[in-house]
Amino acid sequence: MRNGTANETANPADRPRTVLISGASVAGPALAYWLAHYGYRPTVIEVAPALRGGGFAVDFRGEVHTSVLERMGLLDEIGRRATGGSPMSFIDAEGRQLAALPPEFAGGEVEILRSDLSRILFDHSLRAPADETGSATRATSASTAYLFGDTITSLTESDDGVHVTFERAPARTFDLVVGADGLHSTVRRLAFGPERDFVSHLGYYVAGWDLPADATDLGARPVGYSEPGRLATVGRTPRRAHDPGYTGETFCVFASEQELSYDRRDPNAQKKAIAEAYTGCGWRTPELIDTLWAADDLYFDSISRVDVPHWSTGRIVLLGDAAYGATVGGMGTGSALVGAYVLAGELALAAGDHRTAFARYEQQLRPYVTPCQEGGRGTGEFLAPATQEAIDARNAALNDPATVRAMLDQGTTLSTGISLPDYAALAAP
Repeated sequence: MRNGTANETANPADRPRTVLISGASVAGPALAYWLAHYGYRPTVIEVAPALRGGGFAVDFRGEVHTSVLERMGLLDEIGRRATGGSPMSFIDAEGRQLAALPPEFAGGEVEILRSDLSRILFDHSLRAPADETGSATRATSASTAYLFGDTITSLTESDDGVHVTFERAPARTFDLVVGADGLHSTVRRLAFGPERDFVSHLGYYVAGWDLPADATDLGARPVGYSEPGRLATVGRTPRRAHDPGYTGETFCVFASEQELSYDRRDPNAQKKAIAEAYTGCGWRTPELIDTLWAADDLYFDSISRVDVPHWSTGRIVLLGDAAYGATVGGMGTGSALVGAYVLAGELALAAGDHRTAFARYEQQLRPYVTPCQEGGRGTGEFLAPATQEAIDARNAALNDPATVRAMLDQGTTLSTGISLPDYAALAAP
């Protein structure tokens, strides 16, 4: 294995390989950490001007997820920032409890705010403390560079690398390119084809935003109100209790058999689509929707599934949601970290032979992530059942401890369905 210590004047074949990673959320920084560990020189590009904030929580389940965190040296730190899980009661229009979700149902073994996880991974990939805002255009360590507020505009592959042009930065050539840029991946579009060829709408949309500072009572009790095809929830994440002006957040899921037509880059168009979906909804939903118009941190997207027949083409490969996403319910965060671990490990084992490494990465990971993806469809149907009868059946299931235990066990079984090699030991010189 190349140890990454050769200088720039050495034979090019002996220099540390350069890798461009698109996306700085979870999969991208995790991959950057492992690649730097094996002597590569990763550059991470992110279209957002800074690390993304927001109060959404993500979770890890089972020994496979936690073993990757442990091998990265992050398990204790993530545990210290854990939310403790998010219990929630399903209620009727008068606010009476009908059923309850235990904290571990949504929170797994370890739940953490996505913004906290992103910051931890970013700092770890740089191997040095980052600035508090993460808003610098560039952030660099000896091994990893970040470029914020920019995007890839073209990818041209040759025998020696991939020539990349950017919206703002000068063009460069990299040995390899990784698309870790989510459901609406730019790398996938440029290198594999249009999004419609790989992304399937699963019949639901999900939205979330922080409540305004004056909504002090709306999020005081973590509850969810269901009507056929619609769910509206409010609550507070204990981890954020000391955030200035924080009073809670909302999470909504609604059914839409057809894909909605709106501009993904226009927050007002997104807010209008959400408000229309909840017209006439009961409980305090009108009051909740009224808070939407002032929200500046809206998340809104379809619940969709990504299926790419082959995750790589030449020197370009996909990782995380760009390759095998399912929006919510598909264990995407844990799968992204596992995928980053496997991809970097296979590159190390193959001594930089990307063809061999990419094939082994997909061979190892696809049987693991495909069953996890099925959770995307099930999540929408579970949270926003299509009929009142289905809502009643869900509530009855949640009031049966044995059924809840079986659901939790099923999630653990899926999350642990892979045996991970000890790449660090196998790739040691």
